[in-house]
Amino acid sequence: MTKRFAHYLAAAALVLGATSPALALDQVSYGTNWLAQAEHGGFYQAVADGTYKKYGIDVKIVQGGPNAANQALLIAGKVDFYMGSPLAEMDAVKQGIPLVDVAAIFQKDPQVLMAHPDQGVEKFAELAKLDTIYMGKDGYLTYFEWMKKNYPGFKDEQYKPYTFNPAPFIANKKSAQQGYITSEPYEVEKQGGFKPKLFLLADNGYSPYSTMITTTQTMIDKKPDVVQRFIDASAEGWYNYLYGDSKAANDLIKKDNPEMTDAQIAFSIEKMKEYGIVDSGSALDKGIGCMTDDHYKKFFTEMVSIGVVDAKLDYQKAFTTKFVCKGVGLKLKK
Repeated sequence: MTKRFAHYLAAAALVLGATSPALALDQVSYGTNWLAQAEHGGFYQAVADGTYKKYGIDVKIVQGGPNAANQALLIAGKVDFYMGSPLAEMDAVKQGIPLVDVAAIFQKDPQVLMAHPDQGVEKFAELAKLDTIYMGKDGYLTYFEWMKKNYPGFKDEQYKPYTFNPAPFIANKKSAQQGYITSEPYEVEKQGGFKPKLFLLADNGYSPYSTMITTTQTMIDKKPDVVQRFIDASAEGWYNYLYGDSKAANDLIKKDNPEMTDAQIAFSIEKMKEYGIVDSGSALDKGIGCMTDDHYKKFFTEMVSIGVVDAKLDYQKAFTTKFVCKGVGLKLKK
């Protein structure tokens, strides 16, 4: 090849590079399970700071809420990913619906029980001596059954429905109330003027993952590369949200959910970090989103023991670990 011809080839390559359109980003949608909040912050972070686009995907976050049906949209193929839960995916297996958990953003379920600080309740087991526990119906049918089986003294007579209003708990010192450790304690402090005692179920033996990245078997089969890139970029987004500058993400959260406040967001971030909701367990050395067979099996066994799930269920269809635990984003932790 002559030097002149090589020069022409190089010039042609430069021209083509300058005039060719950029590679199109893969369009991806992720449906959350509630209104925008700090508990969704890593996903908003990856949108705000360009991490998703760095991974070749353009992500639309589809906000959940009281009237949303984002799981149904996932089943119908209207969104690509959903913020599911292991129990919901096990129920999908039971119904023959091919939904699959591909990452666990929360290593710990943030479900908490709160008690008044002056009632001598210092340990989780001591909640059993209280007259009343305010909780939702789902909690009554799942983790309260687990509590009755694993801790003596809890009884059905304690149950009263939680109506997402902390006033009954604040007024009744002989009561406990359910909540998310990132949310309800803040409202109790604000409305009741006291800091409640906090008992995280995950720190007392209740083991579900939470805030999953859930998709369909079809998506896994047809677009595994997109699944991998969405998971990896989301993990980086979570590291940047928890340990970097989260302002741009929080601005997006408040745009989607105008009722959200900076104070609530700051409280939620603080509690996620303090209690290791995102970054604990296997995630510490294998990366945010890590999910193991043993952990998933432990929760399945817990649910079987209280009659919530059939022991014959092929629960392994509800998840796959092939996309996670690869250490993605660990270098971003500060």
